[in-house]
Amino acid sequence: MKLLWQLYISFFKVGLFTFGGGLSMFPMLEREVIARRKWCTKEEILDYYAVGQCTPGIIAVDVSTFIGYRMKKTLGAVTAPLGVITPGLIVMVLLSTVLRFLTAYPAMQSAFVGIRVAVCAMITASVVRILRESVKNLWQLGLAVISFLVVAVFGANPVWVVVGACLAGLTLGKRFSKGNEE
Repeated sequence: MKLLWQLYISFFKVGLFTFGGGLSMFPMLEREVIARRKWCTKEEILDYYAVGQCTPGIIAVDVSTFIGYRMKKTLGAVTAPLGVITPGLIVMVLLSTVLRFLTAYPAMQSAFVGIRVAVCAMITASVVRILRESVKNLWQLGLAVISFLVVAVFGANPVWVVVGACLAGLTLGKRFSKGNEE
């Protein structure tokens, strides 16, 4: 029961102090789940993110489910996501009652512009951090750049890009990674 409570509280904190979606929660996960609790490694979190990007739903919920399941099987897989969504649920209920009155004010509209810019910066910082951790050699960098271009420039469905990257990793990964790993 103690571990379930720790899962809930830890992911509650992650949910409470994370703004901007799943990628922006990466620094909080590093502090809470990796450094403080030692429930998994940075590489495992990156794997959870990768799988979470390929599964339906919110990435914060997906990642918390994976970690919860790892720690306490089915009960953990329910408890951790409940922890991560509870703060957002509380804030959304409170904000929804007040926000409809405040959005008419120009100052509030300006505040949202500032919030969007800050969230964009946090997401960009998380992407750079994940890129540094994930890309270990030139072929991986090439695959990352190609994947980005195919989605961002050509508008390809990310599911097919992930499938293609998975196939590239399976077929090319060992060949190009020999001797290039850290």
